[in-house]
Amino acid sequence: MSILVTPATKILVQGITGSFGARHAQLSLDYGTKVVAGVTPGKGGQLFSHVVPIFDTVDQAVKETGATVSVIFVPPPFAADAILEGVDAGLDLVVAITEGIPVNDMVKVKQAMQGSKTRLIGPNCPGLVTPGTGKDSHGGCRIGIAPG
Repeated sequence: MSILVTPATKILVQGITGSFGARHAQLSLDYGTKVVAGVTPGKGGQLFSHVVPIFDTVDQAVKETGATVSVIFVPPPFAADAILEGVDAGLDLVVAITEGIPVNDMVKVKQAMQGSKTRLIGPNCPGLVTPGTGKDSHGGCRIGIAPG
């Protein structure tokens, strides 16, 4: 089993300004995860938690921050497009927390992902955690809704 994320992994959060995404982005920051960007169309230029820049697109976020992994907290009708935006931006890993994505949407995502380097975990998954080595395991990488 390979380790997909480490404490050095740069994470972006799609849907960081929604209540669910914001709550779990903050928990990840508190855990020590390197959350380097958020993405919410139309909210580019804002900051999340006074430190994380928000971008309008995944491509902008990747180019500006070097993020390699995305976690998706967007409503089901928009989740397939969010996944594909990560694939198009060349991310190594996309973690889709969203549940209830239409099956036909995911069939299209699977077909579109063939031949890409991006690995998808989910949808409807709790995410993943690589524990830190510091006191209380802080300094690891927590992505999604899984407890640290």
